[in-house]
Amino acid sequence: MPSADVMFTPGTLLARIDSPADLRALSEDQLQQVCDELRDYIIDVVAVHGGHFGASLGVVEMTVAAHYVFDTPHDQLVWDVGHQAYGHKIITGRRDNFPTQRKYGGLSGFPKRSESEYDTFGVAHASTSISAALGMAKARDIKGTNEKVVAIIGDGAMTGGLAFEGLNNAGTAGTDLLVILNDNRMSIDPNVGALNEYLASVASGKIWNELRDDVWTILEKLRGVGGGTLQKIAARVENGLKATLTPGMLFEALGFRYFGPIDGHDVNALVDRLQNLKDLKGPILLHTLTTKGKGFAPAEADQVKWHASGSPFDKVTGKSLAVATSNGTKPPKWQDVFGHTMIDLAKQDERIVGITAAMPSGTSLKYMIAEMPDRAFDVGIAEMHGVVFAAGLATQGLKPFVAIYSTFLQRAYDGIIHDVALQDLPVVFCMDRAGVAGADGPTHHGALDVAYLRCVPHIVCAAPLDEQDLRDLMFTAAGYDDGPFAIRYPRGAATGMPLREGFEPIEIGQGQKIADGTDIAFLTYGAIGQYVYEARERLRAHGIDAAHYDLRFCKPLDHELLTEVFATFDKVITVEDGVVVGGAGSAVLEWLADHSDAQPDVLRLGLPDHFVEHGSQRELHDEVGIGPDGLVDHALAFMGEEQHIEAA
Repeated sequence: MPSADVMFTPGTLLARIDSPADLRALSEDQLQQVCDELRDYIIDVVAVHGGHFGASLGVVEMTVAAHYVFDTPHDQLVWDVGHQAYGHKIITGRRDNFPTQRKYGGLSGFPKRSESEYDTFGVAHASTSISAALGMAKARDIKGTNEKVVAIIGDGAMTGGLAFEGLNNAGTAGTDLLVILNDNRMSIDPNVGALNEYLASVASGKIWNELRDDVWTILEKLRGVGGGTLQKIAARVENGLKATLTPGMLFEALGFRYFGPIDGHDVNALVDRLQNLKDLKGPILLHTLTTKGKGFAPAEADQVKWHASGSPFDKVTGKSLAVATSNGTKPPKWQDVFGHTMIDLAKQDERIVGITAAMPSGTSLKYMIAEMPDRAFDVGIAEMHGVVFAAGLATQGLKPFVAIYSTFLQRAYDGIIHDVALQDLPVVFCMDRAGVAGADGPTHHGALDVAYLRCVPHIVCAAPLDEQDLRDLMFTAAGYDDGPFAIRYPRGAATGMPLREGFEPIEIGQGQKIADGTDIAFLTYGAIGQYVYEARERLRAHGIDAAHYDLRFCKPLDHELLTEVFATFDKVITVEDGVVVGGAGSAVLEWLADHSDAQPDVLRLGLPDHFVEHGSQRELHDEVGIGPDGLVDHALAFMGEEQHIEAA
């Protein structure tokens, strides 16, 4: 376990909490101090080490109240997404190791079953908590045990279709389940959609609360006149008002008993309410109102920016403490190259529209949404809907570009096959975070898209080596109308190469020779090929002359390029930032079996057949042997030379 660079001192009460049992040993009047210390500790650590930020600050009181009322880990808390679980980790025995979260070899940034018995379900993709919690509750019923099961879900995650599937099933499942709705009116970006408007319309609860209070005040004054009869009437009036004026109408129609909305930052009120609800039968929903970034003024003021922090900052002002580069400039992010290219293309082609699933900032479609709001759409946490929505647009002659992270597009796989590819619709899938995604870990690594898309009929699969390639591939995809077109690119900074004006089309399926060589050939797919430049120089010092070819497309493959490679070299190394099982290297071997009598030695390098943990992208590339060191050592071993480091 990596150690923290800086020592962090928790507050006096938090320092005594090594488990929720220690928390429950405190009196209720000490809980607010615990909340204050917990919030300060999160700010202290994230200000130095970075991480997801705003959501965890917003649920501090809820976290403390839930662990105070429920007998965890016997009782089961199921977090949704996991951005909000930092406080949970700190008070469940991981306080001192918390500074290692999201670092190579350290704690995961998300709840993870293998990390703690308090992490009841591994999460990072939204909207799973209700379904998982219902499964746990049903298992409890079957086993005849007595644990409570609580799902904690944000209003952003509630926009996902899976959450409604869980609600729909839970409402008629006949089992005890508590769902806590953490309503902060935010996902990573502001929430969209009818449910968001529905919740926001009563977020303050002003009309409902004032009217309810007035009714009860009048009836209390008449208590001596009508007694219990008037109270029964009042209860009926309250139920009627609840159905008319609150979101309870929606949830109660789905079979839940609805309570709220209540202040999610009043820890004592939360404790009292949870105590009252924990033994109620059937499905219960508690609606709490919170503020994302609560307690850190910059985060409250700019909730999108402070969803997460990737660099050190001043914990008072929020000012970045990152050290500037020597010339004050840095390469653009891949996602920004995509975002600005979308605007350039859309100005040239009125058919082009953009779609993202709750990630306008993460994909940089935000630029097009700002400049062309009638042609760029955020559909919320609803990837499957976004893909089928794009299919509908395409049937009417438009050209949809769907910008969804590689790992999130997995959630829309049937839509890609059934609704897009089967109908030969020209939808373009732009997959950000392809390959290892860094500190977010295995839940966010885009490891599988090459394998899961390459087998889909009628689809073109491409990956740029650099940002000029990305722009030209997007231009090429815009003019391709014979079916779906998929483009993958990594997270983070691109190369910083100068970009030329305008675009040049790329022939579908055409790769490129980057460098000649005589001894061995690297055959790369995507931006991971940038490592080969360094590897070739180092191999030259060993007397090995390596050629470099860039596939650019793994479907269709470049027949002429591969014919040249296997006619020239008897040792070929394929390199990709994706799983080797079914990946681009596998496509090359399939081509070789079908089109050539040559029998070269082919070494496929990529992500192994297990889930890779978290760390920086370079650390993870080095771990699996596809960084420059790994490429050199694999090539030396392949050529019969001494291997410098143990291959992953």
